[in-house]
Amino acid sequence: MSSPTRGESTGVLRSATVDALLPRQRAEIAPGAVHVPGWLSAVQQRELVTACRDLARPPHGMERVRLPGGGLMSVRTLSLGRRWRPYRYTGEPVKPLPDRLVELGRLAVAETLGGPYDPDVALVNFYDDAAKMGMHQDKDELSAAPVVSLSLGDACVFRFGNTETRSRPWTDVRLESGDLFVFGGPSRRAFHGVVRILPGTGPHDLLKGRLNITLRESGRQLAHRLP
Repeated sequence: MSSPTRGESTGVLRSATVDALLPRQRAEIAPGAVHVPGWLSAVQQRELVTACRDLARPPHGMERVRLPGGGLMSVRTLSLGRRWRPYRYTGEPVKPLPDRLVELGRLAVAETLGGPYDPDVALVNFYDDAAKMGMHQDKDELSAAPVVSLSLGDACVFRFGNTETRSRPWTDVRLESGDLFVFGGPSRRAFHGVVRILPGTGPHDLLKGRLNITLRESGRQLAHRLP
């Protein structure tokens, strides 16, 4: 793919035709933020999509989350390990976080930032062609451990910003099916969002739309052990 473009307000990346001619390389987008293209094999992608479809079924399945202002998020969300509500985790019942995802999270951190990792929660977001995600910080966790993001299906324009404001500077990155993105350390509280989905760009036999799995350490287990 083309090199990420820093500070562009339009979020325009080079055409898919040009991108297809260039090998996509692992890149450090910001200190502590690493993009690894094609990290998941085709077999792993299919296994994860199948698992997510099973987990998304009731009870405690995928839902549209209501924001504090009353509107609904354009993505549909599945909480694993703990139920997420803007902007907190609740004690409502959810399905447990599968061991396979825990293992993938540990491997992802070991291969990018290094160090131990013990994710206990995950959010699975489904984006249709019109869905977006506004610039936000992942700051509902008590732990400062990295966030691990796995992309499946259609590509998206992912905007990764700074830790101070939703405004520039930012970097726009095209995330494709099978890509890994990990951010921690000085970038753990960076603002980020999904500018748009690129319909029809994913493997044709995988799914229509985009699935994004983000793994985190909630820090709640540690908090319960504190005096």
